[in-house]
Amino acid sequence: MKYLCLVYGEEDRIAEMDDHECLAYDRELRESGHCLASEALQPVATATTVRVRNGRLSVFDGPFAETKEALAGFYLIEARDLNEAIQLASKIPPAKVGCVEVRPLRPIREQPRSGASH
Repeated sequence: MKYLCLVYGEEDRIAEMDDHECLAYDRELRESGHCLASEALQPVATATTVRVRNGRLSVFDGPFAETKEALAGFYLIEARDLNEAIQLASKIPPAKVGCVEVRPLRPIREQPRSGASH
């Protein structure tokens, strides 16, 4: 099963981390066959938020939500189950100064929903 591990943290704390530690774990994940993709993100100040409401485009500088902890990067991993995904996520170095949200991917191509019928 595929999981997205979203890495969050205070930008100052994340910036203090040694990139080499993150790259070493990334290499380990890739060599084990668990890592499908991973990237670090530029600081929140570089973000742009896009919305379309009633056919009108709105573009805002910065992230949508004001928060202390910002999205710093992600790992797309393959794991047997949630327990294995949690174990893999717990070793992502920024988990020591921030947090890692683990979310299963929804198989939209294999099981598309037909709309808002609740």
